[in-house]
Amino acid sequence: MFKTFINAWKVKDIRTKMLFTLLLIVIYRLGSFIPIPGVNATALAANIKNYDLLGFLNLFSGGSLSQFSLFAMGISPYITGSIIIQLLTIAIPALERLSKEEDGRQKIEKITRYVGIGLAAIQSITIIVTLQNATSSSILNTLKLFKSDSANLVITYITIAICCTAGTAFLMWMGERITEKGIGNGISMLIFASIVASVPDVFVRIFRYWEILPWSTSYISNTEFGLLRWWAPLVALLVTVILVAGICLVDRAVRRVPVQYAKRVVGRKLYGGQSTHIPMKANANGVMPLIFAMTLLQVPAMIAQFWSNENAAFPTFVRNYLSSSSEKPLGVAIYYILYGLLIIGFAYFYSSISFNPVEISKNLQQNGGFIPGIRPGKPTSDYLQRKSSRLTMFGALFLCLIAIIPSILLKILGVDLLSHFGPTSILIMVSVALETAEQLDSLLLMRHYKGFLG
Repeated sequence: MFKTFINAWKVKDIRTKMLFTLLLIVIYRLGSFIPIPGVNATALAANIKNYDLLGFLNLFSGGSLSQFSLFAMGISPYITGSIIIQLLTIAIPALERLSKEEDGRQKIEKITRYVGIGLAAIQSITIIVTLQNATSSSILNTLKLFKSDSANLVITYITIAICCTAGTAFLMWMGERITEKGIGNGISMLIFASIVASVPDVFVRIFRYWEILPWSTSYISNTEFGLLRWWAPLVALLVTVILVAGICLVDRAVRRVPVQYAKRVVGRKLYGGQSTHIPMKANANGVMPLIFAMTLLQVPAMIAQFWSNENAAFPTFVRNYLSSSSEKPLGVAIYYILYGLLIIGFAYFYSSISFNPVEISKNLQQNGGFIPGIRPGKPTSDYLQRKSSRLTMFGALFLCLIAIIPSILLKILGVDLLSHFGPTSILIMVSVALETAEQLDSLLLMRHYKGFLG
């Protein structure tokens, strides 16, 4: 691998792409420390850790949300906007027709940008207003531009919305530039950089954890199942290694459906007669079902935490039966069962959007292709649908396995070192790294170099 990087560095075009990508990532990280005027970052950071959903968004913004910097919203509004437009494309026939045209795809991409920018403004104001009303400490440092307090408050909200919107728009522009002129997918690279930025914090937590001597009385008394807590970092590291190995194995797994093209005579030339295959990934949906399920489960907890009376019926129900930290074993079981069912449901839903067996069957039939032993037309589409359903179930069960089992294991052992840096983050990091390595390898193979896959 090191030799591959050396060979890549020797090629001017690839070296330029690598430096360009690195430069934009550095700019992204520098922008994460530019504060937005009017926000008390210290008070906001102290309250964000109390909300799981905000902690998740803070991870995806590389810690910018806790500092409420220029890139506080990160690239998440654009991703949410993209998901909304994809769903509307299926529901609205006009958008579906537009998505099949070359010019229409550019228009849909433009609409997605506008939706992402609007969501960034709405999301930033919503977070500030909600935390301002739900906490005792003041989140705002109102700008002293007018004598009236209400005018100061309005201008502060407008300033926050403009800054957060500009930051998200700039990130969208950087993501597109990385895709065009850099290495890898731009949006994925920005998310990857955000998650990697939180890795040093995990190591800091581990080092601070080990500062407590394992033979101290207070330390040994805090044990579970006879396991000394000084082993906790080693357990977390072992779980991480197993997750990375499993994710790499499944991410590279592909089900190859054989395809044979019939021979055709066009003029005096013979075409066809070739054998190829349709690659179907074992986990084609990636991390999207897991993110959808996690977000949906965190919404009730988020609403309950903003409830004025903590002992009311709704907060009590959420705390007992819709939380992974519930004191009742039945509540924890219900939470993880719902989590798994949502992952499976969203996996099939997202698969129905991204994979269309009818269209693939039509394309094969029009080009004289067929699957050996399967008749063209509807039997081919039914066959591909069965294969896709089985692979979707396998991918969904795999996501359930890596999302639920490590969390339960660490909870039983009392290991709380990874915080919001959990299986989802590891899955995204490994997937993006493999995708980027594959693209770099393809560029090297074009120049007759031995790369990652060689």
